[in-house]
Amino acid sequence: MSEAITDIDDSRFDADVVGSDKPVVVDFWAPWCGPCRAIAPIVEELATTYASQVNFFKCNVDDNPLIPTKFAIKSIPTLIFFKDGKAVDQIVGRVDSSKIEACIKNLIA
Repeated sequence: MSEAITDIDDSRFDADVVGSDKPVVVDFWAPWCGPCRAIAPIVEELATTYASQVNFFKCNVDDNPLIPTKFAIKSIPTLIFFKDGKAVDQIVGRVDSSKIEACIKNLIA
């Protein structure tokens, strides 16, 4: 995993995501999920590109059930984009990098 992405768990979510001074992207995933593994390199590349403007986190839904339940995560991968502590956009499923990058650009605009 890229150094630009931090693993997050239920206990740190509010402090690290809701309390972040920068916009945040959270990748909800699981190790057994093929589409999650397929978009991981895309998310890692974008995390490196936008590291100075956006905080990136990964949340393993198997190990951390509370936050995915709070955000009604039904399918993975799910990317949720946060600004000022609030979810402002979401992508579900495997998508190409341009769709994810467009959401990031909206987040920092």
